[in-house]
Amino acid sequence: MFRLVINMIGIILLISTVLYSQNRENTAEFTPDFKFTEGVFFDFDQVRNNNPIPKATILTAVDFNDSEFFKEVLDKDVINYYDKYGIRNEVKKDNIWGYSRNGVLYIQFKDGFHRITIVGGICHFVAFIKTYETRYYDPYFYRSYYYDYYHYPSRRSTYSKTELRQYMFDFESGKIMDYNYSNVGLALMRDAELHDEYMKLGRRKRKQLKFMYIRKFNKRNPVYLPVK
Repeated sequence: MFRLVINMIGIILLISTVLYSQNRENTAEFTPDFKFTEGVFFDFDQVRNNNPIPKATILTAVDFNDSEFFKEVLDKDVINYYDKYGIRNEVKKDNIWGYSRNGVLYIQFKDGFHRITIVGGICHFVAFIKTYETRYYDPYFYRSYYYDYYHYPSRRSTYSKTELRQYMFDFESGKIMDYNYSNVGLALMRDAELHDEYMKLGRRKRKQLKFMYIRKFNKRNPVYLPVK
């Protein structure tokens, strides 16, 4: 009986090893060399499965080989495409997660599509963000030596400015965060040892070493994605 149990455990381990090897054969580590399948991602699940909507199924007059294909297609508010059953569908651009061009991943955020530059369990990207501010000024304010203040209605103007900002992207949850030392600490919590090491640093060091610890995390916690 004991020998039978041992044999059964051996068979189970062998099957698990074979299945694991087969699964790994169809995946690759998510590194800067990883190439995503080209197309449009409607949601984060499609990203994790490397299964975008192919360019060939998108209904457009733009040439598939045009280097500006995604820019032209995503300039429109709605994208029409054919699903795997040949049924025509449409999706609003605002509901699209992003796209892959030449194997590189772009994420939609704040009315724009931005290239993800550092990849792995914790990703990083930069974005030009347009912000709006209101300015008040009163050109008619006058103070006389002999009289009281005369205060006419002030004017208000709204102006916009574009700022370059940095963001983090957690590849496990899909959550986007501001790139700062506090959020780096939160993202590192999935690796308790590395998180404790980072949190023992002084605040100044944590600010200086954010990139280094993101890279450490990605090296220690590889992400594997399907390849076709």
